[in-house]
Amino acid sequence: MPTPLYDALRSYADSGPFRFHMPGHKGIIYQPSDLRWMAPIDVTELPETGNLYEAGEPFDSAQALWAELFGFDQCQFLTGGSTMGVHTGLALCCRPGDRVLMDRSCHRSAFNALALLNLEPVWLERPWLKSENLPGPISPGEVERALEEHPDVKTVCITSPTYAGVLSNIGAISQIVHARGGRLFVDGAHGAHLPFLGLAPFWGADVVTVSAHKTLPAMGQAALLFASGFDPDLVRRTASIFGTSSPSYPMMASLDVVRDWMVRWGAEKYQWVAVQVAELRQRFPSLTDRPYRGFSLDPTRFVLKVKDGPAFVRALRKHFYVPEMEDGGHVVFICTCQDTGKAIPYLADRLEGLRDMMGDCPPIPAPPIPERVISPRQALFAPSRVWPLEDCEGEIAACQIAPYPPGVPVVAPGERISKKELAYLREIGYNMQSEVRVIET
Repeated sequence: MPTPLYDALRSYADSGPFRFHMPGHKGIIYQPSDLRWMAPIDVTELPETGNLYEAGEPFDSAQALWAELFGFDQCQFLTGGSTMGVHTGLALCCRPGDRVLMDRSCHRSAFNALALLNLEPVWLERPWLKSENLPGPISPGEVERALEEHPDVKTVCITSPTYAGVLSNIGAISQIVHARGGRLFVDGAHGAHLPFLGLAPFWGADVVTVSAHKTLPAMGQAALLFASGFDPDLVRRTASIFGTSSPSYPMMASLDVVRDWMVRWGAEKYQWVAVQVAELRQRFPSLTDRPYRGFSLDPTRFVLKVKDGPAFVRALRKHFYVPEMEDGGHVVFICTCQDTGKAIPYLADRLEGLRDMMGDCPPIPAPPIPERVISPRQALFAPSRVWPLEDCEGEIAACQIAPYPPGVPVVAPGERISKKELAYLREIGYNMQSEVRVIET
């Protein structure tokens, strides 16, 4: 398989040039010496190495290979993670002042994008999985109902998969959106590996961002944006607004090389990991698929059910097992193609010793939807102050209040903190002594 970008960088480095350009290390071995591989290919925009935000080689070929693999017209390398992809994707789909039908449990980068792009959210509620104490997938029927109620909305923004690995039916949702002349943007940050498992999790979406660094063996912050139906130059120019003008070439080379590695070997390794995770789900109380309810999961995301998440993780870390995250009733383990050795069997053995800490956490109700007072843009840029949450009745939030579980914002920027929200936070055991940022009055 070709690796056009990496080959161009390697060719330039191997030519032994006298470098009178950025970066300042001039391709000489870094200290410590275990970073010696990085310096030679850490370069800047040169005729030989191309420019990320302009047409031409080697980026045209390197990105086209990814686009073909994921089934999109175009791919744009990102060096600012999926945060950069969320900002770029919404900027491509919307114009300032537009209203956006948005998943309430979107990443904070989407809330910041609302403010930066001056967009108005119309909240799309996720179904609440009472048996799991987690938000479920976005229902195509709910999207259709919301678009009928708000016919002026032309952009839909949802997250799939969620942090817990819950997948929405993007194909069905996209058909509903497109039938009304709209566009669908998907924050698929946690799903870069799914096509290598033979899935088509983003089929039909107009724009998708995925974080290669989250679930593929790529460097931190390395991400990808996929788009169809847009002028390629517009995609490049829009990405350049939100990205540095000095993108990391080693980071982008890792995107080029990891694609080749995944096609050759990684996909097969991921299939093995999926089998191992299926066995973990059978062996321990965990979040599992519910196809008959339209509830499907990332086959490699292992979400363990526990009685007390923080206490469980403290016990686990004593033996040097470090999960991705925990909330009150769940512990999330990200398993990837790099876990094909003894890591998963060893984890299973360790979990056996902690069975008495496993089980369902107390029931958690779905969070309420507060009153919207000012726009996200006004909330982000208004003067604000830090205030104890317990004294915030009537205040307007300048930040997200998103406790775990389940990580869904109870209050978003620009919304009023009322008795209802405070009562909910108390009910789920949130620390009311904590401080939050509110609009200064």
